[in-house]
Amino acid sequence: RVMEFLTIILYVICGLLSLLLLRELKFNFTFESDIYDKFPSSNKYPFIGNLLEILSLDSVSTFTYGREQALKYKESYAQRFLYRPVLNCIRYNEVEHLLSSTKHTVKSEIYTLLHPFLGDGLLMSSGKKWFNRRRILTPAFHFNILKKFLTVFQEESAKLVSKLKENLDKNDSPDIRPIISRFTLNTICETEMGVKLDSHKEADTYRSKIPQIAVKTLHRMLRPWLYSPRLYKLFGYQSKLDILLKPVHNFTKNIIKQRRVLFHENVEDVSQFSEENVYFNKKQKYAMLDTLLAAEARNEIDENGIREEVNTFTFEGHDTTSSGIVFTIFMLSHHEELQEQVYQEMKEILGDRKQNELTVQDYNDMKIMDRFIKETLRIYPPVPFISRLITENDIMDGVKIRKDSHAHIHIYDLHRDPNVFPDPEKFDIDRFLPENAEKRNPYAYVPFSAGPRNCIGQKYAILEIKTIVANILHTFKLKAVTKREDILFIADLVLRTVNPVQVKFSLRNK
Repeated sequence: RVMEFLTIILYVICGLLSLLLLRELKFNFTFESDIYDKFPSSNKYPFIGNLLEILSLDSVSTFTYGREQALKYKESYAQRFLYRPVLNCIRYNEVEHLLSSTKHTVKSEIYTLLHPFLGDGLLMSSGKKWFNRRRILTPAFHFNILKKFLTVFQEESAKLVSKLKENLDKNDSPDIRPIISRFTLNTICETEMGVKLDSHKEADTYRSKIPQIAVKTLHRMLRPWLYSPRLYKLFGYQSKLDILLKPVHNFTKNIIKQRRVLFHENVEDVSQFSEENVYFNKKQKYAMLDTLLAAEARNEIDENGIREEVNTFTFEGHDTTSSGIVFTIFMLSHHEELQEQVYQEMKEILGDRKQNELTVQDYNDMKIMDRFIKETLRIYPPVPFISRLITENDIMDGVKIRKDSHAHIHIYDLHRDPNVFPDPEKFDIDRFLPENAEKRNPYAYVPFSAGPRNCIGQKYAILEIKTIVANILHTFKLKAVTKREDILFIADLVLRTVNPVQVKFSLRNK
């Protein structure tokens, strides 16, 4: 009986090995003559590919690993993780092919790991669902709506400046990351949900949980066997993630509930609802959530769909913009001559008006500030990495890209292509003078992605960055404390640092 049992075990093992061998042969037959012939790649082990290279990495070394690969190959390169071919795109030829196409709009498998956090909202969805959600939400970012949001940006900027002035004697060189994060969460919640967070204790809890969720997501991302929801739950990771997600989801759920009551008290005829005309009273103005609630009343979206979009926009709208603002302030502190130019331009446009009287057009006219922000977003893109799933066979640069391959777009490295941006680590705002920018391929610079799935909120983000920068420079001069070379980055959906980003604030002599 023992021999029979051992024989059965041996047959099972042989069967499994045969299946693995057949799959390996199929992979080599299907893919090896494609991207691995065209694009450079490192040694790939049978069955596991490049998996061993990343298994021991943490959040910091993962970011460093990506930069090392880009410097090593100096062009887009191929990898393999288990049976998944991966094309890492760091040059605009490949990026343009992917982002400009309507064929490659599906996010890769990596994004499914965010589903417990964000659901299937605008960031994650594809096909008809994505198209319908985009159609519903686009009016919420119309120019006339941005003009209304500007009031919120100005009010919150004034509060932040006052807080900085109050604390100047205690700490004139603060870590600006938590300060700016609080500001952007306040603004996104007031413009998106119509709720002021001054009295919401849950807001601090929300802010504190996001980086912890990101760490757990990256841990799972680097371990393909944990992509399976069953295994993730079996090993006890899901329960730990759920503990972090509960207060985050409760935060957005409660605010949706409050706004729904207010919406139905004030909007009698949903068919007459308009983002530009809705105005509840002096204290309650339009919020993006109203657009979703109106769509719900028209049966275009359900309650779960609203939660998905609110979770998505709360995360994306506060975290990515926060990163953009932090690094803009940081770079202003490192370039005091340019800082003075930005200030003088703003002062000239402002004239004898008050700071809160600046209009959207005034901010559009701040060309030096605009170039400064664009160069900051080149060096420090808020979203350093995006990824797509190849859903059908395609030809790129004369080579076949097979269905089910992943295409990772490393925006951080794309923006450092020396053929497009000579001396790429040098901060040079003249790269974005009209005569220089128009010579570049538009897909060489994509801080807000590009093509059909570009960022719906990019004008919102730029206006918010300009508003806070103008308010800070109106009151303070900035001096560098943290050095550029001392910053360590974390691999994440959003560009984050390990160490504090400190800037010295001193009052202007007006």
